[in-house]
Amino acid sequence: MTALEIVRIPVLSDNYVWLVHDPESQATMVVDPAVADPVLEAAAARGWTITDIWNTHWHPDHTGGNAAIKDATGCTITGPAAEHARIPTLDVQVTGSDTVHLGNHVAHVWDVPAHTAGHIAYHFADDAAIFVGDTMFAMGCGRLFEGTAEQMFTNMQKLATLDDATRVYCAHEYTLSNARFAVTVDPDNDALAARLVAVEAARAAGEATVPTTIGAERATNPFLRAPDAAELGRIRALKDAA
Repeated sequence: MTALEIVRIPVLSDNYVWLVHDPESQATMVVDPAVADPVLEAAAARGWTITDIWNTHWHPDHTGGNAAIKDATGCTITGPAAEHARIPTLDVQVTGSDTVHLGNHVAHVWDVPAHTAGHIAYHFADDAAIFVGDTMFAMGCGRLFEGTAEQMFTNMQKLATLDDATRVYCAHEYTLSNARFAVTVDPDNDALAARLVAVEAARAAGEATVPTTIGAERATNPFLRAPDAAELGRIRALKDAA
């Protein structure tokens, strides 16, 4: 099976849309298109035709491009069943334990509520990749808009079961602010201090810092490293107030 080709498309102020292509089948999928035009242009530049959109949750900066991309390509839009009323463009509704396919590549759907009540993620186990939307960020996690610290802790524990090499495709460039916060709650973590220096250099050079990996997050992400839901909730409240 040929490897997936994954392209990062920066849009809005700090969003990343992911364009995912299977060379064997020529299927091309978009994860969380905030807007349409840059995504259509990126696909066209590569000679790819978008066949699918996969949404992780209902927020407009993850679904805003759905309708226009579908109008342009006739693609199929898949997303969380629990949020179908808030994503009117959905064609296929999925929930945890379902599987979705891009050519011969299989992704398992995970229920990861907390940022939104019906948030999902897509895990390509054979490709060592997971698309997490706004559940995990590099050295961070999503705000608890519609869920609880207990739910987010459960999400982090599940993500922690993945291999260190698993690539984590999140939807925002929040890494620098997350790193600067993380060192305030984990000041004795040498790996974190070193990562902050590297991230500062990357951002100063205009470079993206994601995808990240489970291994990097295991070493430096205070939310993944939290021993229990109470501690996760405590540091999430500190981050919200920062």
